[in-house]
Amino acid sequence: MTTPPKARAYRIRREESVLAVSRSNAVETARKVQISVQKREAGAPPGLAPPDQLFAAASGDDGFGDMRFPGAAAAKPAPQEQASMQERIAAVRAENLTDRQLRMARRIAAMHEIDAESDHEAVVLLRDRGIDPFHRAAVGKILSDEGARAQAQAAPASTMPVPTRKDTPARHGRGTEIVPLPPGQTKLPSREALTEDRRAAEIIRIQQDIARRRRRRLLMLAARLVAFVGLPTLIAGWYYTFVATPLYATVSQFQIQQAEKSSSGSLGGLFSGTQLATNTDSVSVQSYLTSRDAMLRLNKDLGFKQAFQSPAIDALLRLPPEATNEQAYKLYQNSVKIGYDPTEGVVNMEVIAPDPKLSQDFSLALIKYAEGQVDQMTARLREDQMKGAVESYQDAETKVLEAQRRVQELQQKLGVLDPVAEGSVIMGRIAELERQLAEKKLELGQLQSNASPNQSRVAGVRGDISRLQEMLADTRGQLTEGNNARGSLATISGEIRIAESDLATRQELLATAAAQMENARIEANKQVRYLSLSVAPVPPDEATYPKAFQNTIVAFLIFSGIYLMLSLTASILREQVSS
Repeated sequence: MTTPPKARAYRIRREESVLAVSRSNAVETARKVQISVQKREAGAPPGLAPPDQLFAAASGDDGFGDMRFPGAAAAKPAPQEQASMQERIAAVRAENLTDRQLRMARRIAAMHEIDAESDHEAVVLLRDRGIDPFHRAAVGKILSDEGARAQAQAAPASTMPVPTRKDTPARHGRGTEIVPLPPGQTKLPSREALTEDRRAAEIIRIQQDIARRRRRRLLMLAARLVAFVGLPTLIAGWYYTFVATPLYATVSQFQIQQAEKSSSGSLGGLFSGTQLATNTDSVSVQSYLTSRDAMLRLNKDLGFKQAFQSPAIDALLRLPPEATNEQAYKLYQNSVKIGYDPTEGVVNMEVIAPDPKLSQDFSLALIKYAEGQVDQMTARLREDQMKGAVESYQDAETKVLEAQRRVQELQQKLGVLDPVAEGSVIMGRIAELERQLAEKKLELGQLQSNASPNQSRVAGVRGDISRLQEMLADTRGQLTEGNNARGSLATISGEIRIAESDLATRQELLATAAAQMENARIEANKQVRYLSLSVAPVPPDEATYPKAFQNTIVAFLIFSGIYLMLSLTASILREQVSS
């Protein structure tokens, strides 16, 4: 992890830069110097040369001006020069230079062998010689000298041999390799001045070394790309083009529909006949066709394993002779692709096989399995709806038969076929006897109204009256008392009427159960779902897979992504270790 350098001062406008400020201060200083010179010329103090002798050599001048040479004694500046220097130093102080800039100016002055009493004076003297102490080249030179001095101090020259560098490629990927000096020989830092030619040569050498490293890195990158991306992609393309077995895909499409309901007034009728009503069934069929059960049935009926165990199939796709069900199921998942579209409510199925006819046979078999699955689900629903209605109808029918059998037994036991008819006959006989009894009583009254009635006739009429009364009593007794063999007609009529009313009730319940069973049958028929084939499976005449170009492109992208991930991981780990 690297920490970026932080700048202490930021200048937004160009006028705020050090170079612009220094130039403006220099111009201001020159203007002040010119004004002071004009003032001195106007005053013309004694001992000062006239204006026409300004460029003449003064007494004691060696002709080199203020140039200083190594080892020479410092010349004492004149009082006017000291005043001018103080003004220029004041102008430099007005620039508000930072401590770092002043230290850099002092170092540059020392590098050029310029004696300065203060940092501001060093800035003034450097500008007099035309050197910008804040230029990038001067700062870079100071940094390079400091680095060389630090390296010279780090390695003891008296005890350890100083290694030299050879401009040859290193064994471990470095820029140069270190060659040790012979024993007893040391290499001291050179005091030779760095000329422009030598500096240019060093720069060219560094550029060549950087270009050589860049070429080597590019070659290594190209080699890695070829080894980890290019070569695997070529192998994948060669496999898909020349080795992979051609596969044929048969496409079919079907949907599960529901019988239309007669009424749609309720809330449930809003979704009848739509995809929402058969969504669950479609998902169930899709899950079944992609299950192991469907694979085992297909293998049992048409030999799914044997179709992919042929020696003509390539080694990567071919199943071993003793393939397990799990191995076959993995291949089945790749060979049978089923997708459900909930917006349209259709199931799309694609079956892949090494032979087009075999692919069509597999598709037809799977469609048959789907139909059986749909029938099984709807049959269970219909049976659940019809079960209660059928049981209720059967119970009502059994009770009706029992009621009819009881009425028949009472009729046979009591000897009365119809109690109502039997009662009406007895009531008619009683009415007839009462009529005859009334006539006899009238006749007896007529006979007794004579002064001398005929006793024989009176006795006969009285006998008839008594016999009619006995017959009327017997007949009435049949209605209420009965005889020893059977009960009275009222008892017989009551029992038969109870049995008949029970029979009528059972018959009504049987009719209601029959109506309920019919309604349940109608509702069950409305719940019927059937499979409608939209696109019939047709065998293709050309191989569908493999798609060599597309698969090669996908392989290239996969290998490129893997290489990119590995390279990023390696670079991150390298950076963490180095930091």
